Formats: sequence, structure tokens, C-alpha cells
Amino acid sequence: MGGVECVFCAIAAGGPPAHRVLADETAVAFLDARPLFPGHVLVVPRRHVGTLTDLPEADVGPFFARVRRIAGAVERGMGAAGSFVAANNRVSQSVPHFHVHVVPRNRKDGLRGFFWPRTRYASEEEAEGVAARIRAALADGGG
Repeated sequence: MGGVECVFCAIAAGGPPAHRVLADETAVAFLDARPLFPGHVLVVPRRHVGTLTDLPEADVGPFFARVRRIAGAVERGMGAAGSFVAANNRVSQSVPHFHVHVVPRNRKDGLRGFFWPRTRYASEEEAEGVAARIRAALADGGG
């Protein structure tokens, strides 16, 4: 789905207008048009990929090196105490081009940890069963 129909591919190609803060052969980073706070940046791979699991393994390190660099710049540039770095993978992914949010954070800024309710496992047995399912998926070649 890369190309003209993907707004992030269009931004990476130089249009439509966006407040770019970084652009190189690996990634493009620009201000989110609907920020949680001023300085909220989206980092996208220059090449179209839908999700994190679609990002070629060889691109993961270089891409996340850019995310790391942007996180530091957002914190310093915005005078923030820290940052929230997150990505949705399919569910709640508003644009089907993989992107990482880098949001400046300060204590008592109104955000409370994650944006959803946290739970607990009903028992150690349930937790072990879930861990076993994930280990089995990894053994089947899931990365």
C-alpha cells in the first residue's frame, strides 16, 4: 500500500507539508498533526511497511537508532523530563504505515502510564500458560 495512497509515504517523498525534524535514507520524522503534547513526533521508515513485523530484520537496528536519536532530541528540545515511545501494530494503528510515537513527558502532565486499564493474571498457572504459548510461537520461527 505504499505510494500516493499512503500519507506517510507521501510525507517521506517530500509532500504534503509536514514539520519534518529528520529525514535520511532510513527514516523520516515529523510532528504529529494531532499531538498529545507539543513536540510529539512520529518516526516512520522511509520505505513503506505496514507493521513492525513487516520491517525487515536488517532495518530494525538502523530504524530504532533513529527513534532513539529522536527521543533524546525531543526531551532536550522540549525541556522534558522524559518521553513516551510507543507503536501500535495493526489495532489502533491510524495510518497503515509503521510509525513510532515519541511524546515528551513531564511529571503530572496528565498522562497516566499506559492509556488503558492494567490487569493481573488470575494465577501463576495462567501466567505460565501464557508464557508457554509465546515461547512456542517463538520456537515456530516467529522471531
